[in-house]
Amino acid sequence: MLPTPQGADHAEPQAGLRSLLDLLDRGAPAEDFARPAARAREAGAPADGLTALDEATDVALRIHRTLGTHRRREAELTALFDTASDLAALRDPDAVLRAIVRRAKLLLGTDVTYLSLNDETAGDTYMRVTDGSIAAAFQQLRLGMGEGLGGLVAQTARPYVTGDYQQDPRFHHTDAIDSAVLQEGLRAILGVPLRLGSRVIGVLYAADRAAREFATEEIVLLSSLADHAAIAIDGARLLEETRAALVDLNAATETIRAHSRAMRRAEQAHDQLTDLVLRGGGADEVADGIAALLDGGALIHDADGLELARTGTGPLPPPAPAVAASRASGRAVPQDGTWVCAVLAGPELLGSIALTGRAELDDTDRRLFERAGVVTALLLLLRRSVAETEDRVRGELLGDLLATSGDPVGLAGRARRLGVRLDRPHAVFVAHSESAPRPRLLAAAHRTARTHSGLAGLHHDDVVIVTPAVTPGGDAVALAAALGQSVGAPVTVGAAGPATGPAGLPAAHAEALRCLSALRALGHTGHGAALADLGFVGLLIGEQADLGGYVRATLGPLLDYDAERGTELVRTLEAYFGHDRSLTKAKTALHVHVNTVVQRLERVARLLGDDWNTPARTLEIQLALRLHRLTPPA
Repeated sequence: MLPTPQGADHAEPQAGLRSLLDLLDRGAPAEDFARPAARAREAGAPADGLTALDEATDVALRIHRTLGTHRRREAELTALFDTASDLAALRDPDAVLRAIVRRAKLLLGTDVTYLSLNDETAGDTYMRVTDGSIAAAFQQLRLGMGEGLGGLVAQTARPYVTGDYQQDPRFHHTDAIDSAVLQEGLRAILGVPLRLGSRVIGVLYAADRAAREFATEEIVLLSSLADHAAIAIDGARLLEETRAALVDLNAATETIRAHSRAMRRAEQAHDQLTDLVLRGGGADEVADGIAALLDGGALIHDADGLELARTGTGPLPPPAPAVAASRASGRAVPQDGTWVCAVLAGPELLGSIALTGRAELDDTDRRLFERAGVVTALLLLLRRSVAETEDRVRGELLGDLLATSGDPVGLAGRARRLGVRLDRPHAVFVAHSESAPRPRLLAAAHRTARTHSGLAGLHHDDVVIVTPAVTPGGDAVALAAALGQSVGAPVTVGAAGPATGPAGLPAAHAEALRCLSALRALGHTGHGAALADLGFVGLLIGEQADLGGYVRATLGPLLDYDAERGTELVRTLEAYFGHDRSLTKAKTALHVHVNTVVQRLERVARLLGDDWNTPARTLEIQLALRLHRLTPPA
């Protein structure tokens, strides 16, 4: 073998050094770095050259490892920054949590990653998001502070790692945790805290189903990811809270706007109804306004339950329980599909309004309905004020009319200005109640007088009514019933008339007063009558006895029957009473058979009534028979 030139001995190690530099530059695999030294040995390089080349190879390998570490770290940092950028772009808290565990799985290459959040109220940490998990029990796991690996991380705010969890005695094992971990098949687990400052909000985990040792770099990487994740979680939470606050603010703003609109509508409705009342509108116009505003039927009643106006609905008496409840609460109340609002002036009940056809009222319409009650109170107060003034004027006129002196022409003119035509027949009624307060009876009398274009008032402490009438007795009966119903107590009414013109009213009043006294003396409380209706009592106490009228009122059916048929029923009655009600003596006096007397008396009973032979009726009939004998035929 020929000797190697000396220059060649030195050339090969130098070429090897250049090869090592080229390998570092290319980032070649670690096993390629042994080849330059191997070629130098094959070429017979000197020992000192080989030694230098071996040392250079070791340095190159260390540099290779360092560069690899830096490249890996650079890749991890790039991935970490990309993760932070991705998390910062997310707005939904759930999307942030899912992105965190997904990126942790990609960075560490584990089988399962998951995240738990601390529950400050319950004092534990619960599983929130998992990626790669297959066991339901594991996904729903809750760990007490200090329990298991995760509970210890949450409690201490320090990372913990285990290569085989089930065999690791460092952790507080519980049946629930161990069972869930076993179902999931996990062995190697790494857990790092999610920290916001000094506060731990949860734990981020990476786990494998095979035994594994996590490197320090992996712990640092997962911890860095956890730090970014905690910030992203808090940012998403704050954003969600801000969004929720904005939603609440928008809802509050809309509520304020709706309330403002409702208030404006209520104010406009109130102004509209108030203007209607102040312009002289009556109960009918107010009821129309309420019905139109609330799209229903409206009724207005006074304090006594008398209907004042009605629109869009049928008659309906005010429900007393609902009126009482509304009066007590100051609010409109529903009853059986009808809304009722008491009309108040302070504590005084003036009446009520009712709204039909609206089973439900929202707060806005309910307040509007209640405002309508305030306007109705104004209407009723104005009506009462006007009525009181008018009643006072009418009462003064009534007193002047019933006085024994006065200018008839002037009185008739004053009455005409009040809508009372005294040139037409009028009756005088005097009313009395044993139990109803006089002011209440007077108020009812005023209402009746206004309704019938008459007058009412107190005269010598008596409630007196003057209204157009031609049948005082029949009108007194109806008036006693109406006043009694209005005041809730029996009312007795004496009547007289009719009288035309002011001059006849004082005498009619005196007669009506005597009639009232007779009714009370006879025990006819709660009834109404004129003197002509009292039989012989009326005849006795009347100043101008109408004898013919009394005879006609008592014997009229018999007189007519005799006149039409030529019978002798009146003569038979005279014989019957003239002989002490003896049928035998009566038939002898009449020269007829006793059966004829019986048949005639049966006819009398049919014409006068079955009670014709009672003591009270026989007294009246005998008096009428005597007056008939004394009265010349018409």
